[in-house]
Amino acid sequence: FTVDCDIVSAEQEIFKGQVEMLIATGSLGDLGITPGHTPLLTELRPGPIRLVTEGGGDEVFYVSGGFLEVQPNQIKILADTALRADDMNEAAAEEAKRQAEKALENQSGEFDYSRAATQLAEAAAQLRTLQAIRKKLGK
Repeated sequence: FTVDCDIVSAEQEIFKGQVEMLIATGSLGDLGITPGHTPLLTELRPGPIRLVTEGGGDEVFYVSGGFLEVQPNQIKILADTALRADDMNEAAAEEAKRQAEKALENQSGEFDYSRAATQLAEAAAQLRTLQAIRKKLGK
């Protein structure tokens, strides 16, 4: 069995197709969605979205947060930012993480703590996504 799945960011549609399963991190923990799942609307945390596509293929995406909507015949992810894992750059994510950590250490009068903490969480989530892919590929 499969279900229609769309992953859309503010910029573009990232994925559209049939999936056997979707695995994501919701606001209350990890979710595994298969065809016939109960309708659901939940907030997504920054991190990987794993799709088991029709025929058993595997695709991994990164989302910076957003919403997951499950309907009887469709799964929809609306994300602020969504990237194919193949398009992610580990060095850039490491650098963003270092910059955010440095900003948190060197707080000044004009410092925006919540913005720096969000940037740090997003960079860490991107790195977790890349590490999960590397582990899956055995590298």
